[in-house]
Amino acid sequence: EIHIPFNTILPMLHPNDIVIGGWDINGANIGEAMERACVFDYALQEKLKPKLSKLKPLPSIYYPDFIAANQEDRANNLIPKGTKQQDLEHLRNDIRTFKRNNNLEKVIILWTANTERYTDVRPGLNTTKEEVLQSIADNDDEISPSNIFACAAILENCPYINGSPQNTLVPGIIELAEKHNVFIGGDDFKSGQTKLKSVLADFLVSAGLKLESIVSYNHLGNNDGKNLSAPQQFRSKEISKSNVVDDMVGANHLLYDKKTNEHPDHVVVIKYVPFVKDSKRAMDEYISSI
Repeated sequence: EIHIPFNTILPMLHPNDIVIGGWDINGANIGEAMERACVFDYALQEKLKPKLSKLKPLPSIYYPDFIAANQEDRANNLIPKGTKQQDLEHLRNDIRTFKRNNNLEKVIILWTANTERYTDVRPGLNTTKEEVLQSIADNDDEISPSNIFACAAILENCPYINGSPQNTLVPGIIELAEKHNVFIGGDDFKSGQTKLKSVLADFLVSAGLKLESIVSYNHLGNNDGKNLSAPQQFRSKEISKSNVVDDMVGANHLLYDKKTNEHPDHVVVIKYVPFVKDSKRAMDEYISSI
């Protein structure tokens, strides 16, 4: 057998040239966090722990209104309380320091943190780049942690990828990214049930089968499930899952009457079951008519 590294045949970085760092409101090192999450097999954890235990997250920003109240007991690694403008400058300095200390060409910011509630979108708050920056300066309550991270990334010319379903990328942040010519993207990884739903919904409709009902049930443990057990955070996830169906309906006016806003019944259920930890269970029911 011949093994050829991808970076020798494609314009890709060698994995050893990638430096990983980040922030977290919980101070556990990455080795401890790995054990707590129970995602990897035990044998793999034992191999990784010596290296991962050396990685400790930087203090992060914590605005309790945006994530579930049940997260408060985890919040022990925080940037000293100040204004949102100070938080923005703190994160920008963290990015510059990380880039300088590791002699990096580029830094990419990837949001993998808790799902936040949706933030308001309204004139005077975040519909233009000037409004967003002014709202941060004014310490506005509707500026979320992910808004601060996105702005910090953009102002430091770092691509920003949003891996959670909240509406981080409001119009003003999009405009700010366009001004600085910085890549931004993402509104949830959609790597599990939602990914499967997007494939199945498109397949069924493309085959001429009119989806009439989609019911999705999930239960999971770990901190993701705990955070999503709060109504506002669940609503962000529900919207993300529903958008997949909305896109499918919007693309097929033969099966669904646009004038009457016809669409399938769509219900999403997510339950928090601590015992199952990261072993997420999902069940979908699709009903179609010909």
